[in-house]
Amino acid sequence: MQTKLDIATNWLPRYTGTPINGFGDYILLTNFRGYVDRFAEWHNVPVLGTDRPMQTATNADGLTIVNYGIGSPNAALIMDLLVARRPKGVLFLGKCGGLKLSTVIGHFVLPIAAIRGEGTSDDYFPPEVPALPSFKLHKFVSDKILLHQQDYRTGVVYTTNRRVWEWDADFRQRLIDLSCLAIDMETATIFIVGHKNGIPRGALLLVSDVPIVPEGVKTEESDQRVSMQYMDLHLRIGIEAMAEIGTSGEEIKHLRYEE
Repeated sequence: MQTKLDIATNWLPRYTGTPINGFGDYILLTNFRGYVDRFAEWHNVPVLGTDRPMQTATNADGLTIVNYGIGSPNAALIMDLLVARRPKGVLFLGKCGGLKLSTVIGHFVLPIAAIRGEGTSDDYFPPEVPALPSFKLHKFVSDKILLHQQDYRTGVVYTTNRRVWEWDADFRQRLIDLSCLAIDMETATIFIVGHKNGIPRGALLLVSDVPIVPEGVKTEESDQRVSMQYMDLHLRIGIEAMAEIGTSGEEIKHLRYEE
C-alpha cells in the first residue's frame, strides 16, 4: 500500500465493516450511534460495523450515515478514508455549544466558516487557509430547515480539541472576543480535510447547550433531553437535504481554477 488511495481502500472497510461499494454517493456524518440506529429503523436497513470503531447504514436511495466517533482526529480519519468512495456530498450532523445568548437550545447553526482551533487541520493546510463549507450544499440544507419552519443562524464556529474548557474564564473570554457563534470539536476539521480531498461538505449543527453561563453547561441529563426532543428533526432535515441533492443531480462541488 504505497498511495493514500491504497490505504483508504483497505482501511475504510476495516474501520466500518462496510465494503466500498456498500457506501452511497451521499454521506451523513455523525458522532452519535443513536442517529445511525434511527436512520436504519426508518429505512429498514441493517447497521453495519457494530464490532468496529465506526458504524454505518445505507438506504436504497444511496444515502449512507456514518458514526465516526468523537473529536477532530476521528473526523479527519473518516474524511480521509472516504477518498476510497469519492462521495458527491458529505453533511455533518453534529451538536454545538452556543456562545451567544441568542443561540437557543434546539436551534440550528449553518456555519459559514470555522476557526481552526483544533490543531488537526494544521496537518493538511497552513493556518492561513480558511475552513469553509461548500455553500451550495448549505443552500439545500437551509431550504429544508425553513420547510420544517425551524429557526437557524449562520456564523463562525470555533472548533477545538479541548473537551473540558468550560471552567476556564480566559478561554471563554477569548471565544467572546473572537465573536464566535458556537463551539464544537469537528466542523473545521471536516471542512479542511474535505477541501484537501476534493469532497463537497457541509455541517448542520444542533445547539445542545449554552456553556458560556454556568447553568448552560451540558450534563448527561440535559444532553439526553436534547437528543430525545430534537434528534429526529435534525436527522430528518439532513436526510431530506441530501436526498434532494441526489434527486436534482445538481453539482455542488466548488469549481477549481488551475493554470
